[in-house]
Amino acid sequence: MAKLILLCLKFIILCGTVESVFEDQVGKFDWRQQYVGKVRFAHFDTHVQSSKKVLLATEKNVFASLNTRTGELFWRHVDMTGPEGNIDALLLHGQDAVVVVGNGRQLRSWDINVGGLNWEMVLDSGSFQAACLVGQQDIVKHVAVLKKTALSLHYLSNGHQKWIENLPESETVDYQAVYSGGNGEVYALGVVPHSHIAIVAYSLEDGEIIKQISVEAPWLSDIQASCTVIGRGMLTCVDSPAVSLYTLDLHGQSEMTQIPLQSLGLEVTDGFQPVLVSTQPNPARPPLSEFFLQLGPEHHLLLQLNNDRIVTLRDFKPALLVSFATPGEKTVAAVMSPKNKTACSLNLFSAETGRRLLDTTLIFNMDPFGGKPEKLYVQAFLKKDDSVGYRAMVQTEDHTLTFIQQPGRVMWTREEALSDVVTMEMVDLPLTGTQAELEGEFGKKADGLFSMLLKRLSSQLILLQAWIAHLWKMFYDARKPRSQVKNEVTIENLSRDEFNLRKMMVMVTASGKLFGIDSKTGSILWKHYLENIPSNAAFKLMVQRTTAHFPHPPQCTLLIKDKDTGLASLHVFNPIFGKKSHVNPPALPQPILQSLMLPVMDQDYAKVLLLVDNQYKVSAFPSTKNVLQQLQEIASSIFFYLVDSSQGRLSGYRLRTDLSTELIWEIVLPTEVQKIVSVKGKRPNEHVHSQGRVMGDRSVLYKYLNPNLLAVVTESTDLHQERSFVGMFLIDGVTGRIIHEAVQRKTKGPVHVVHSENWVVYEYWSTKSRRNEFSVIELYEGMELYNSTVFSSLDRPHAPQVLQQSYIFPSSISTMEATLTEKGITSRHLLIGLPSGGILSLPKMFLDPRRPEIVSEQSREENLIPYAPELLIRTEWFINYNQTVSRVRGIHTAPSGLESTCLVVAYGLDIYQTRVYPSKQFDVLKDDYDYMLISSVLFALFFATMISKRLAEVKLLNRAWR
Repeated sequence: MAKLILLCLKFIILCGTVESVFEDQVGKFDWRQQYVGKVRFAHFDTHVQSSKKVLLATEKNVFASLNTRTGELFWRHVDMTGPEGNIDALLLHGQDAVVVVGNGRQLRSWDINVGGLNWEMVLDSGSFQAACLVGQQDIVKHVAVLKKTALSLHYLSNGHQKWIENLPESETVDYQAVYSGGNGEVYALGVVPHSHIAIVAYSLEDGEIIKQISVEAPWLSDIQASCTVIGRGMLTCVDSPAVSLYTLDLHGQSEMTQIPLQSLGLEVTDGFQPVLVSTQPNPARPPLSEFFLQLGPEHHLLLQLNNDRIVTLRDFKPALLVSFATPGEKTVAAVMSPKNKTACSLNLFSAETGRRLLDTTLIFNMDPFGGKPEKLYVQAFLKKDDSVGYRAMVQTEDHTLTFIQQPGRVMWTREEALSDVVTMEMVDLPLTGTQAELEGEFGKKADGLFSMLLKRLSSQLILLQAWIAHLWKMFYDARKPRSQVKNEVTIENLSRDEFNLRKMMVMVTASGKLFGIDSKTGSILWKHYLENIPSNAAFKLMVQRTTAHFPHPPQCTLLIKDKDTGLASLHVFNPIFGKKSHVNPPALPQPILQSLMLPVMDQDYAKVLLLVDNQYKVSAFPSTKNVLQQLQEIASSIFFYLVDSSQGRLSGYRLRTDLSTELIWEIVLPTEVQKIVSVKGKRPNEHVHSQGRVMGDRSVLYKYLNPNLLAVVTESTDLHQERSFVGMFLIDGVTGRIIHEAVQRKTKGPVHVVHSENWVVYEYWSTKSRRNEFSVIELYEGMELYNSTVFSSLDRPHAPQVLQQSYIFPSSISTMEATLTEKGITSRHLLIGLPSGGILSLPKMFLDPRRPEIVSEQSREENLIPYAPELLIRTEWFINYNQTVSRVRGIHTAPSGLESTCLVVAYGLDIYQTRVYPSKQFDVLKDDYDYMLISSVLFALFFATMISKRLAEVKLLNRAWR
């Protein structure tokens, strides 16, 4: 009986704590897109001809398997960020994929069918150089790993180390390559730059040195970039200054043979470093005797080693990319050549003869708004008639993966640039023609009752026509096959919905590619690649004109700044269609220090963008006569600040009428003690609904709502655990006055900050307690409001009241942001991205510095939660249930037309979009609302009222006759 009661109690507890999402709700208001990043290594699964897998290792430290038919993920493994998770090599044999991770620190084997880990070995420390599979007698059993000072051999079946040997003279020789041709020997190839090549041959069985030779090569400095092994152990190198090829037989020669390219009738493009491309289809056999030599950006040659002589099989010019593939026992060479400005042709050639194979032409149509082809991977297979068929995967400069098959049909496309989103904005969609007409009915002044009636009738007629046209289109499309129905992006299907829940997500990626994404479905509506973007560029996206100013198109401006030189450029475009604007942005010859958007508009309703260069001169965009006149009128009220982290300087400036600047305040923090890590202001589109908080005694505690307040975060330069600290300065950006200063000792970053309304929340790591902590600061003016109409930083005689409290958080965080609604009535929640992939919606009420330790009658009246130092993570607070978002880098929030609803986009390696309701959906009826019941009740009440009225009239009439 006791066991039965205990079992019932467990069941009740589990039922009370489980939170879930109904099956019909999954994906209804949210979506997720998973990415892998820019590809570094790629191998097709060839052990079964019908296999549909391609294995990818990317620069985002991701190892994944894609379905070659659809482009979707079979499985994905996300490793640590930074050098610790860097994938150094990918080797594929049968159903096993061997990867070297963390600069040779770990060796792993994966089952490519299910993505399961076969084994993992931790290797000795040392700088990784190369790895290769080692076989003998057509059987591959080992993998060799070469490091700076040692060469180790491991069993492919379990990863155990068979032997490890130190490399001779590793202090002077730079060993860079390892090679095995299936003859029972493993070669380590090293070089002393501009001196000689060192070749050491080890026995496969016990690791003994079989031979060790040194060959003079005063022209060679890098084996990996200049050399490759072809044929039966022939080391072939290219020397650009001497315009020659050098060959060396690893088995017997002690001197390199020079072959001038002129003797082959070849010339190298000026300033181009030649590249050699070879292939070894079977690790248990020697590499092929055929190889490619690239002599220019669009010039490749197929060469062959024949009886120690190099002969030219075919000259490919122009040729953008080349690759080898081996279907069965045959090896083919794939060559991509430019056909015109918008297309490339891909052909297969026999690697042995250089002859073109019939019926192998494939056309690759390049995206006019994308980058040029950068890498080519070919999946070749044998057809039933023994002819060669193939598919190709092309990676372009904008990190796009395109999989195509003959004669050029695109099977799928993956926009891997979206794995590195740096900034984004959400723009309202425009009104349709009928919606604009309906808005115009209420937006224009009517002449009289009759004209208003005519406008109403015309609007209703237009709506009727639009409805009939919509019905006809639905009927017409229903008769067509689904593949023939075109979903073109037009102003009609890109229209604002009833509650403005559907928006255009404008995303900017680190590669310089811009995307316009539908927030409702996640489909990419437009994309545009910006060429010649610096690798270390910083981006700032600003919305200068929204869709509210019809007929003027919306306008976004992207500021692109080189972090090294400070030079910047502007890209102006339409965020709805992605087209470049006809407005020409100004040239920026000087480095830009600051940019700020003003509430001032020009005659076309575009907000003015101010740019401050390193000479402290200000330029405006747009810079029309009207704009300059407005700037002169309000120049005395325009203030901005500049941050110099290297000098620890925070400076405030004011704009003069002649558009020059004036230094009005400066704060210098000693850099030998602390450094500025971030400066956070308030969001300009944030609304505050209530100016104060109602206390338990019905008095009002007014908030300190300073729109010019800056939250400056500093960290100590001393990293010692006992002396490290995190500082928080609240500074008025107009006067430079330090409103409040807080220091958390024995703490360190990274620090994540959210600044909103009258509060600042920041998170850090406590080195003393070894835990993550939150600190919250709230500012109040007191029980009396100094100025209820307008806030002025220049007229603040009293310092605000500051309340602060700290809490313990059980997890580290990746990023943090606050919810945002249209009017600011809804309660605030903190959206916290966790390293585990969850997105937590934490109510701000749990981070209230007024939470009392001892509960009183007034605190109960205010609904204050009693203070507890630990913040627990509740499972129902996760807004992405089981939709894990890997490596969350940022969270963007935007208001909708419903006050209860906030739109949320989390981006990192993946992209996740959803809606949150911090105060529940108080302004929306539920989906299961019983319309039939309420309608029945209303009809019943209506008829009851009519019957009662009739009965009352009859009763009064009868009474009158009496």
